[in-house]
Amino acid sequence: MKKSVLKLIGLGCLVIGLHSCEEDFLNTQPTEFISETELGEVVNLNPGLVQGSVDGIYTTMFTSGTGGTGGHDDFGQKAYDIFSDMLSSDMALSGSVYGWYRASITEMQATQDFTFTDNFQTWSYYYGQILNANLAMSNLGGPDADPENPDVRALLGQSLASRAHSFFMLAQLYADDYIADQPIIPLYDRLTAETLPKATQAEVYALIESDLNRAIELLEGYNRGSKAQIDQPVAKGLLAYAIAAQRQRWNEVASWASQARTESGTVLMPANADTFGILGGFNEVGNPSWMWGVDINENSGVGLVSWWGQVDFFSYSYAAVGDTKVMDEGLYNSMRADDIRRDQFFATPGANYLQPLFKQYDADRVPFGTSTQVKADYVYMRHAEMILLEAEALARQGQDGQARTVLHSLVDTRVADPSYIDTLSGQALIDEIYMQTRWELWGEGKSYFAMKRNQATITRGANHLSFVGESIAHNDDRLTFEIPQREIQDNPFINDQN
Repeated sequence: MKKSVLKLIGLGCLVIGLHSCEEDFLNTQPTEFISETELGEVVNLNPGLVQGSVDGIYTTMFTSGTGGTGGHDDFGQKAYDIFSDMLSSDMALSGSVYGWYRASITEMQATQDFTFTDNFQTWSYYYGQILNANLAMSNLGGPDADPENPDVRALLGQSLASRAHSFFMLAQLYADDYIADQPIIPLYDRLTAETLPKATQAEVYALIESDLNRAIELLEGYNRGSKAQIDQPVAKGLLAYAIAAQRQRWNEVASWASQARTESGTVLMPANADTFGILGGFNEVGNPSWMWGVDINENSGVGLVSWWGQVDFFSYSYAAVGDTKVMDEGLYNSMRADDIRRDQFFATPGANYLQPLFKQYDADRVPFGTSTQVKADYVYMRHAEMILLEAEALARQGQDGQARTVLHSLVDTRVADPSYIDTLSGQALIDEIYMQTRWELWGEGKSYFAMKRNQATITRGANHLSFVGESIAHNDDRLTFEIPQREIQDNPFINDQN
């Protein structure tokens, strides 16, 4: 039976050792076949490999080539953080020498043409992660199992949360807006050798919520070995995002976000240039503000093909040789003069205008880096975003006083005079929280979600290379990916539904 490449990628990651996905395997063509028997043989792996399979999910998040293209924009989760930041227009491409991102993402050609590889790359990466999670769960008794062993419970919980995260990313990146009854993507909630039709957004988000609620239950009492692993507070943070994306049940969003940050034991990043401050480089997983992240070191195999290789002037990078990624000029100018976050960006007009030279950087601070190997770490979730999400949810319920109190806990450390917050209410307060989210979380892959939740229209600033001054609505079809050509060819249900 003919299979999509996404299934082959997932199987490959699990079979080759569950710690990395080799690029040569990931170049497998989508026209290859996998039989029901072969799938069954993979499912019956030794249960002792389950820990490795879950670890492999996390390793895939920072491994190059895991989207199946081998391009220099293909390096795991942070690759799609760049895609979404650029599609939201908060991250501008202000210089282009080698061409990465220019036509496909910043000129939004890929999102209008299903033959572009960025559509395939994004799709295959997240469905590969989903298949790996399903395979791990199959060796733990399935997603509905209720194991007694706490270690097994934790593995099952992590697998469920990882699957939910991937479905959430697909739902955000492949749907223009939240419309409950709109079919968007296939819902592979079990191991199967069959292709499936699109499920509705309501069905996709129902599974995401179910997976995360179950994960939260299973992860009770789990003390993870590293921040790379999903624990209960991270799962709660993911659930807050998933419910908020549906623009409903804001009381639950506020509760989950509050629990996520308070139970994580994390704190807000201080407004200083110390290692763990907001001017300290965002490069150390030991930062007490980080809820979820990964330690990148000399043994990780991370180099030019990485978030750091694309964005950081102080890494061996494209950014240092002319492919500059910067904060949108209009967004920068919207910050108050007394906002310390302005200091995160190089604000001298010119080719490198508004690069994050003082926010995200390699600790050595040497232009173009001192080594081709990256050692700066990746952050996936941190304390501040849960503050902002909680404040937003409170404001959307009309609980303006509580929303202002929560918002003050962040803004008081970012601006010299935060008293203006006390004058805000209603939509003005919601708008302020949205702007605070964009200023605080620039370059972290969260602006796109906020744009959709707020149904915002973004106007591109003068430092973009394309569509300068154009206003783009959150549900503009150019801001979401197309189901890739290969999936349409391999999945007759998709072809019928398009």
